[in-house]
Amino acid sequence: MTPPADDTPCTIPGCAGFAVRSLARSEVRKAFPDLSEEGRRAPLCKDHYKQWKKATKESRELERLAW
Repeated sequence: MTPPADDTPCTIPGCAGFAVRSLARSEVRKAFPDLSEEGRRAPLCKDHYKQWKKATKESRELERLAW
């Protein structure tokens, strides 16, 4: 996760928030399948980052167990 620039908008359509985290677009599409395909990174605001964490919690835990 890389921190985006200070004034980067959230990539989710209809959101007017400013990004606090930037994730791989393929990871974000797991929680938000209607996200566009352009670009490699997807900046997310605090609320959408929290939604992504909740939506992918189980798969991320299973992935960590494979270590």
